[in-house]
Amino acid sequence: MKTFVIGDIHGRCAQLTSLLDMLPRDPSADTLIFLGDLIDRGFDAPGCVEQVFNLCRGNPERVICLRGNHEQMMLDFIDGSGDIWVTPVTGGERTFEQYTGRLLSARTEAELDEARRLISSSVPAEHLAFFRRLPFYHEDEYAFYVHAGLDQGKHPRDSRPQSLLWLRDMEFYKNYRGKPCVFGHTPTAFLPLRGRLGRHGIYISNSAIGIDSGYNHQSPLSGLSLPDFTLYQTFADGREETHHITSFIPEALKAMQKRAGIVV
Repeated sequence: MKTFVIGDIHGRCAQLTSLLDMLPRDPSADTLIFLGDLIDRGFDAPGCVEQVFNLCRGNPERVICLRGNHEQMMLDFIDGSGDIWVTPVTGGERTFEQYTGRLLSARTEAELDEARRLISSSVPAEHLAFFRRLPFYHEDEYAFYVHAGLDQGKHPRDSRPQSLLWLRDMEFYKNYRGKPCVFGHTPTAFLPLRGRLGRHGIYISNSAIGIDSGYNHQSPLSGLSLPDFTLYQTFADGREETHHITSFIPEALKAMQKRAGIVV
């Protein structure tokens, strides 16, 4: 049995479709995990949500999607508890436009209220219900899976939701040595240089494994299989790459491979 983990998608529906086609996944035996941030910035957030929603609904025991900070920001905006989702830095205006068919205008309180009403009524109810059900973490025999990171020394169940969704902590990136933890959220180009592996650009340091390989027209969408450490990547120009990672794997992760009978 394998676990396939896919990093932050951010509306890149075509790359997601290509990546899913690449994965040598047995739906009856293998687990598929999405680390969250299905929405914002890209060309087709609703298409990404629909695709992942259908996968989860069709095989709930084997397909898990975590909550990302972008899904949380959207829910906070809809619920009236925060407006950061409609600030330019998040890319939320792209998702707003894709669901509503309207340009976002949020300069006054009245415009904010109208935007809230529009997005609430435009997002399919099943998509909103899906977002509200998304868990903050997953664990299997191989690893912990979180969107952003862990509170120091804590299991995901004891970490704050704020940390699981938002954490950016050099101590975690450089010195985490617990059970392997696969995370997204922070593009690997912004993680410590020492842990970035080769030209494919994922991050491994001790037991921390970062697979958000960035969002721009040159960035791949990355999927990693455990315990064999095969990396699958798709690009906006249609390219596909596969890398079997055999070097720089920390001892804790080599032990995981040994238990699974994998010889590196």
